[in-house]
Amino acid sequence: MEVQVKKEVKHRLSRWIREERWPHIWCSGCGLGIAMSSMLYAFEELNLDPKEIAIVSGIGCTGRVAGYVKVDSYHTTHGRPIPFAIGLKIAKPEMKVIVFSGDGDIIAIGGNHFIHAARRNFDLICICVNNFNYGMTGGQFGPTTPYKAKTTTTPYGNFEYPFNLPYLAASAGATFVARWTCLHAYHLRQSIKKALQRKGFSFIEIISPCPTGFGRPNKIGEGLDEMKYYKEKSIIKNGIDPKDAELSLMGGNIVVGEFVDINKPSYLEILMENNERIRREEK
Repeated sequence: MEVQVKKEVKHRLSRWIREERWPHIWCSGCGLGIAMSSMLYAFEELNLDPKEIAIVSGIGCTGRVAGYVKVDSYHTTHGRPIPFAIGLKIAKPEMKVIVFSGDGDIIAIGGNHFIHAARRNFDLICICVNNFNYGMTGGQFGPTTPYKAKTTTTPYGNFEYPFNLPYLAASAGATFVARWTCLHAYHLRQSIKKALQRKGFSFIEIISPCPTGFGRPNKIGEGLDEMKYYKEKSIIKNGIDPKDAELSLMGGNIVVGEFVDINKPSYLEILMENNERIRREEK
């Protein structure tokens, strides 16, 4: 009698994931799985070597990505992934260094680092998953919380105006700026691939459902309901001025696309050029 041995089937992304760290901590309906897998599919389709990639995260739900991905990764202190990544890139300029963190981490406490990294056109890929609140610490409001939205610290509605992140990045000097929702997984993957193949400061905002911290208090519903909202209200407008990139989860539209893609010397290119000039002058 012939004995048939079942062949173990591995997921296409297995070589990129630290399976020993699972199960993950993310809530049902959260968009972080799509955000992370979009990045991993981009690695796979570009046939990148894991040894040439480093991922840096800060604190928060998104910050857990650094622990789940099987590359050199660093889970830094709150708001500090960008300066850590800058030091890493200077020490290892041949590596592709990616900051993968949340809106509360990069734009709130880390906001100053963000604008100066963009101003310098530093060679980083900065991916910000925006779920409009501090999800891990209880659903407090933050700098991307929509006007009038309810959170645990704004039970009567937020009365502060939120940042438009693509506009902020472009105004500060970023040379590649894009926004997609978790529903736009294909488009998101293409933008990440494009960012991985260019120099300078690339910024990609990913709009993500957070049913626990944001969706339910604002009567958006579960994660799937928020994805349906993305489908109904998203409009792709590539190449527009980022200041016109509307973003509303309260009945309005969500403008997505690649808004900025320009070339100018990056920080490391200028640094190398200056070092070479100084060496020539000192001879």
